[in-house]
Amino acid sequence: MVLLGSPRLTIDIDFVGDDISPNELHKTILQIAKEQRIYMEPVAIERFIPLPDGSEERTIRIGQFGNLEVFVADPYCIALSKLDRGFDTDFDDLVFLVQKNIVEFQLLERITEISLSRAREFDMNPTEVLAHLRELKNRIT
Repeated sequence: MVLLGSPRLTIDIDFVGDDISPNELHKTILQIAKEQRIYMEPVAIERFIPLPDGSEERTIRIGQFGNLEVFVADPYCIALSKLDRGFDTDFDDLVFLVQKNIVEFQLLERITEISLSRAREFDMNPTEVLAHLRELKNRIT
């Protein structure tokens, strides 16, 4: 969220990765983070939510840092995962994404409805996710 311009403070850095069987790059990132006392967490987002169609095309390139190219995951994947969890900080992030036009609310609604058809595969509670979507709508209007 910080890479997208969010002013909300955070205590950790999440990155798309496998928390069970990390590859060598992820192991290196985690080791350096540990040495620097930075809390980093790999998130296998595809295990938590159904990845919406077009998610690869919606990643946001941040830049090239040496031989490392940095992207932010599809904002709609981020938003869907935050709708699923529904913490107060998630709502802050969701409002930020919508207000900064990083996420279009109507498209998020459609993606959410489509994703909920696979909710059981991902331990998502459709009733809660839809309640969170309504709460988001109330907060942005």
